[in-house]
Amino acid sequence: MTDRRIVFVVFDGFQPLDLTGPHEVFHSAGEYACEVVAARAGPVRSVSGLLVHAGHGVADLDPAGTDTLVVVGGRGVDRAREDEALVAWVAAAAAGARRVASVCSGVFLLAAAGLLDGRRVTTHWAREEQLAREHPEVRVDCDPIFVRDGRVWTSAGVTAGMDLALALVEDDLGRDIAHEVARRLVLFLRRPGGQSQFSVALWSRQPATDPVRAAVAAIHADPGARHDIAGLAAHAGLSTRHLQRRFTAELGAPPAAYVERVRVEAARRALTDGDEPVEAIARRCGFATAETLRRTFHRRLGVAPSDYRARFRSTAGPLTDSAEEG
Repeated sequence: MTDRRIVFVVFDGFQPLDLTGPHEVFHSAGEYACEVVAARAGPVRSVSGLLVHAGHGVADLDPAGTDTLVVVGGRGVDRAREDEALVAWVAAAAAGARRVASVCSGVFLLAAAGLLDGRRVTTHWAREEQLAREHPEVRVDCDPIFVRDGRVWTSAGVTAGMDLALALVEDDLGRDIAHEVARRLVLFLRRPGGQSQFSVALWSRQPATDPVRAAVAAIHADPGARHDIAGLAAHAGLSTRHLQRRFTAELGAPPAAYVERVRVEAARRALTDGDEPVEAIARRCGFATAETLRRTFHRRLGVAPSDYRARFRSTAGPLTDSAEEG
């Protein structure tokens, strides 16, 4: 019997991928014993209607002996954190656990159990303001896909839970086994935790007026072009001051910040889709030099362009063993 005992905490209205994704990562690694606990043993209904059997209720599972506690997220977390018995069990299990983790909004249950005071955490971007407002004792950073602060690990929403689980496997068993698990599950090589959970398609609003729409279209049509405020104003048919004000109001970011993010997205795609040198990608995507691209990647994504390419583009061939397939 392995001493790497993973206990997942679920509740009515949980997000099923927050459970099944990390569960499959740990199972595929072959060195973990996974259990599921809920307020009561038996069927637990997910937010999408999927029923999952919880093998234990908090009344019959000793919280001692948990190696890694993983609290999943989902809409039902708001009700779950009002369950005093469940919150008390989470606090007790966390007290003796080697590691404590949450996926998505599961972080709210950790906060309710008093486990996050003074810690830096992340969650799904849609819950950032709520978490910061309700728990000022917590340092909320919703840019990374997962964050480690000591023995507490928190992740962003849904599929980021699998990235978190792969990071935990790598922490225990090494990089090679974590990459083999990623191959078995047909995942990208593990995304670094510092990678932003936001892409342009996620973080940007849609322009509401034709002038701003014209400026945005020009940026996306050629991210590497100059795109200073005067040039964008010419595309929009507005004065520079008027465009600056309307662009920021409609998209939630000033033109310069928007241009930089579009350029980062273009560089990310170029790094993973081809073999073009980093220097050439930097010039084509509007960064002028590889050093400027490197600094921007570190600031935005927490990783160097070369590392981003290595981690996101797998060149491994198909498995030749009897790996489980979906």
